[in-house]
Amino acid sequence: MKSKQAYKKQARVLKALANETRLMIIDRLSQGECHVGELVRMSGVDQSTVSKHLATLRGVGVVDDERRGNAVYYRLVTPCVVDFFTCTAKVLKARS
Repeated sequence: MKSKQAYKKQARVLKALANETRLMIIDRLSQGECHVGELVRMSGVDQSTVSKHLATLRGVGVVDDERRGNAVYYRLVTPCVVDFFTCTAKVLKARS
């Protein structure tokens, strides 16, 4: 059995994933890096909110950023989080 601290860290990551806008961002980044402007257009959420979501994902180590001139590009650091999409789809299918 893992330590309580290990479960706490895992819960922090899962909590960061538990948001539909952040899931949209992760899904988009699973296709390759992109800049904030594209994430804003894709999500339909204002830039400050997208930036907060990205900060949350960066804080748990899911995404990373790189400044290129005036633009900031984001990429998935841990693409395995996309596996949760498959898992949740199976859960939803089993419930229907």
